Amino acid sequence: MNSSTGGDVLLVTGTSTDVGKTIVTAALAAACSAGGKSVAVCKPAQTGVDAGEPGDLAAIAALVGEVDVTECARYPEPLAPETAATRAGLAQLELATVVDSVTELTGTHDLTLVEGAGGVMVRLGTDLTALDVADALGAAALVVTPAGLGALNHAELTVEALRARGIRPAGLVIGSSPDDPDLAMRCNRDDLPRLTGVPLVGVIPQGVGSLAAHRFRTAAPTWFDPGFLASLVARPTAETRTADQPIEGVHA
Repeated sequence: MNSSTGGDVLLVTGTSTDVGKTIVTAALAAACSAGGKSVAVCKPAQTGVDAGEPGDLAAIAALVGEVDVTECARYPEPLAPETAATRAGLAQLELATVVDSVTELTGTHDLTLVEGAGGVMVRLGTDLTALDVADALGAAALVVTPAGLGALNHAELTVEALRARGIRPAGLVIGSSPDDPDLAMRCNRDDLPRLTGVPLVGVIPQGVGSLAAHRFRTAAPTWFDPGFLASLVARPTAETRTADQPIEGVHA
């Protein structure tokens, strides 16, 4: 978003589903909180979870601790949100709902992370994608990618889609990297930034979502590039930013 008095907004998207977006979102929230920033997380659409059951935001809150979370819509079947809403006979998510929710969070937090569903072209509602959300909020996008075969093609396509809409890719993060990566995984660490033109700013070890919360919070800053974290943490806080201080870097 382009407000000079609100906090920063960063879309956390993926090259596909099940690539580790939720853990990356939790890790980045924990790392920025450790750097003294107040962080909020918005999940526009949660699927595959019934009312009253814990979803992705519950997992993030359990790992991060003090973080405000907001969920805009929830659908019971594990499908793309638009399809899930149609099958459940529920209202489609609208862009204005997401923008209003994020705007409210930015008024009281230094950084608001918006976790998408699947990849950037997944329909969150009728004719609504994560690209539309990022565009409306003026947010850059952090792209979560798997470690192994197939990652290069999917990452390149995702970055191309972002750039076609004028959305800046803020970085790539490998969402789950095993202790003993195979040849393709090792090569991808060099090839992903080379082919996409986007820096690799984080590598999340496989299985960290099962860590005790205090261990997760302590380790999270070590999973990201120090320069990338510094670019987020070094900004004026929501309390000290003034209307004469434009927000740069995270916003597109």
